[in-house]
Amino acid sequence: MWRHPVFAAHHPRRSASGRRFRRGLFMLTAAATAAVTLMATNASATGADHYVALGDSYSSGVGAGSYTSSSGSCDRSTNAYSQLWANSRHPASYVSVACSGATTQDVLNNQLSALSSGTTLVSITIGGNDVGFSSVMETCVLDSDSACLNAINTATSQAKTILPGRLATTFAAIRRAAPSAHVVVLGYPELYDLSHSWYCPGLSGTDRSALNNAADLLDTQISAAAQNAGDTFADVRGQFHGHELCDFFNEWLHSVDVTDVSDSYHPTADGQSGGYYAAFSAVAP
Repeated sequence: MWRHPVFAAHHPRRSASGRRFRRGLFMLTAAATAAVTLMATNASATGADHYVALGDSYSSGVGAGSYTSSSGSCDRSTNAYSQLWANSRHPASYVSVACSGATTQDVLNNQLSALSSGTTLVSITIGGNDVGFSSVMETCVLDSDSACLNAINTATSQAKTILPGRLATTFAAIRRAAPSAHVVVLGYPELYDLSHSWYCPGLSGTDRSALNNAADLLDTQISAAAQNAGDTFADVRGQFHGHELCDFFNEWLHSVDVTDVSDSYHPTADGQSGGYYAAFSAVAP
């Protein structure tokens, strides 16, 4: 049958245009559906957690400033890594009961009540006060090299003999109180950059080296106890590398502060965000 050339040419163009329109509409719809699904997944992943922060001053945020009045002498800071994580992830619930000066016994007596069968995420720093870390630092700052080394030796002996059992008891109690939780145990940083020690005022190189070795031993014991308990150990030493004491203008730790002694040898706000928050976020769900 004869067909007018106008109609013969027009029909295929209209058909191809329709196909292109339908393909475009399908792709737009698919992209929108994927975006909505991704948003829902992210909201579920971040909003479903019931997070509890336990531990000592390194978890409460001593040294980071901006302490909440309700925390009293526990000195919980809005700059602490747990609060920073909660601010960025928006969990279903978040509470910090970490407290300055806390030992493993304090966790057992005063902090476990914050946990429940519904808790899905727990973080903790603990162990330093069990071996008298703060008194060791005070001795090293105020007394002789020999007194400092004796104090360190006493602390490291306790870290080897007393601390493992205390950590095991504490981590097991956390597991019983929050059986479904992902428990993240964070360690402690080395205090000094020994490569800069020769021109850094304060303690002797011998004392600084001994203190770093003690921190390494403490982390080794904590890491082993966490692994034995089935928990995750987050090592912060890598994050603090290049930001220890003697790393002038880049320090994430307070040196001795005579105006506020409690801040001494604790992370600054930058140490909480760049050190602890970074290490925790890398392993938290």
